[in-house]
Amino acid sequence: MCCLFGIIDYENFFTARQKEKIVKVLSAECEQRGIDATGIAYIDENRNNIKIYKKPLPAHKMRFKFKCNPKVIMGHTRMTTQGNEKFNFNNHPFYSEKLDFALAHNGIIYNDKDLRKKEKLPKTKIQTDTYIAVQLIDKKNTLDFDSLKFMAEKVEGSFCFTVLNNKNEMFIVKGNNPMAVYNFGKFYIYASTKEILNKALNKLKIKSHYNELKINCGDIIKIKSIGKIEKDTFDTISIDLLEYQYLRGYEFGCIDDYSLFKKDKKEPNFEKEYYNYIIDFAKSIGVSETEVNYLLDIGYDYADIEDLLYDPKILKHYLCDVNADGHLD
Repeated sequence: MCCLFGIIDYENFFTARQKEKIVKVLSAECEQRGIDATGIAYIDENRNNIKIYKKPLPAHKMRFKFKCNPKVIMGHTRMTTQGNEKFNFNNHPFYSEKLDFALAHNGIIYNDKDLRKKEKLPKTKIQTDTYIAVQLIDKKNTLDFDSLKFMAEKVEGSFCFTVLNNKNEMFIVKGNNPMAVYNFGKFYIYASTKEILNKALNKLKIKSHYNELKINCGDIIKIKSIGKIEKDTFDTISIDLLEYQYLRGYEFGCIDDYSLFKKDKKEPNFEKEYYNYIIDFAKSIGVSETEVNYLLDIGYDYADIEDLLYDPKILKHYLCDVNADGHLD
């Protein structure tokens, strides 16, 4: 449960100082999906290379300063799952020295260790599951639609990837995790959820007309430096269908039959992981594990509870039967 965010300013509409403010506000709103680390990637036009700035800090403690006026800024806020965030090399975005690109990921990949053995990929000090995506792309010796398809069809779990190349082009590889992208005619702004994006835009007072870029599960979108869109698709068969049960509150467009999941089935590992993410997130905003379990007991699934955690006022209404001691009245 991390968050992707960023801006593609293909008409150079904003100044560098304005982009600092946009990134500050947008990343702070993304904290609700991760406070363990924050990072951004962009091309430093003064040095003509990809610069990654990341720290094991929540977004509101970061200081974003640009010595140039980057056209594309790709960001990530992290909730740690695998790989200690105190070791900064475990945090997003990740860099490919071989192909000169940066990659960030929202979701869980749970076959990374198996893939590293099966694909004979080199060992690395990076412990985060996401890094397998960088290695799979590197294996194809190029960053393009084909190598991204290869990667997306190999990994198993839940995901949405953003990838920035050295030509100021950004790819979005949309699995079963959410993504909202708005095109304002001169620039794109994106975040993992519409709720986060809308809150940030309201705070920034960006209220001009926009078109939402529709991205479905299985889509690979390339946003070129001049703002034009190219599109391809990948086979979603490797995406575990059970994951949709927990994420069905989002309109992914991949499947609409969730009857595959039954409570009497043995819990797969990712269910336990998702439960732990929800508990950690809830505790970070003052909601107890007892209260989360109460919501599960009365019929809410993890995705429903995640949505409720974004809106404390509504959440308080649903928890009115839980007393101050955390026991049900």
